[in-house]
Amino acid sequence: MSHDQNFKNLILDYPHQALAFFAAEEAADQLSGAEVLPIRQEQLKDRLGDRFRELDVPLLVRWPDGRREALLFVLEEESDPRRFSIHRLAYYCLNLGELFKTDRVVPVVIFLHGQAPRRELVLGTERRTYLSFNFIACELAAIAYEGFRDSDNIVARLNLPNMRYAPGHKIDAYAHAVRGLVDLEEDPEKRLKYIDFIDIYADLDDNERVRYERDYPQEAEIMTGFAERFIEQGRQQGRLEGRQQGRQQGRLEGRQEGKLEGKLEGKLEGKQEGQAAILLRLLQLKFGSVSEAVRRKIEHADPQTLLVWSERVLTATDIEQVIGD
Repeated sequence: MSHDQNFKNLILDYPHQALAFFAAEEAADQLSGAEVLPIRQEQLKDRLGDRFRELDVPLLVRWPDGRREALLFVLEEESDPRRFSIHRLAYYCLNLGELFKTDRVVPVVIFLHGQAPRRELVLGTERRTYLSFNFIACELAAIAYEGFRDSDNIVARLNLPNMRYAPGHKIDAYAHAVRGLVDLEEDPEKRLKYIDFIDIYADLDDNERVRYERDYPQEAEIMTGFAERFIEQGRQQGRLEGRQQGRQQGRLEGRQEGKLEGKLEGKLEGKQEGQAAILLRLLQLKFGSVSEAVRRKIEHADPQTLLVWSERVLTATDIEQVIGD
């Protein structure tokens, strides 16, 4: 699992909310009317090594009305504090500042687990300091989830499972993360994307999922609604991909026979892949992990079987009731 990529996606999808949450002391009340522009990685290719471009997300914040000078935020996620290097971060920020001709650079490090091992870098002697560098440390595991339980910041709500909570409150954190996703995000594609994010970091076991459905029936019903929409979305996507693949293959072969065959094969293949992916997602949402044997069985099933199995998810109590003969 790439935690770096998960958080990079989150920051790029919700840049204003990410800055307001992860860098609150610099951005919480300062972003009104500002443009937040992700810096294209291609711009950094000639000056910075690949490892820096992979680990860090630079965001340029500009105020079109000119009331504030532009700021360059650098956000980095660290899942293991032992791997964090303040020297590397300082080097990266100095290079970015030189590249964009600005000294207004704000480094931010998001620690998924644990605390920052070192918060300040000072170069100098007993006589003089030649460089003093520090950064904003957002230590998710040290933040009490109660303070963001009903936040209207979607980045904060999605990270509720990563925050600090009493052992008995894990399911509550999960439920309010799901509720936040539903209330604050209308795009069905992003809802599907970030229910994955919530599931990964909540990591509910089978017993916790049962308690979740029992104690939070409204949120569980929302998930069922997700499931129904995903099934229909898979049908539509399969039909669309099938038509596109069929037309493409038909044009390449240049014969009517090839065109008809391409349409049929493409339609079936696209429908099958879309339905298989959605069925696997539904099983993960309802029952947790899916074995490799079940995954292979689903990937080799025909579209009609996949459709029947997807409909069974809504009433089944275990995976065997879904894919059993």
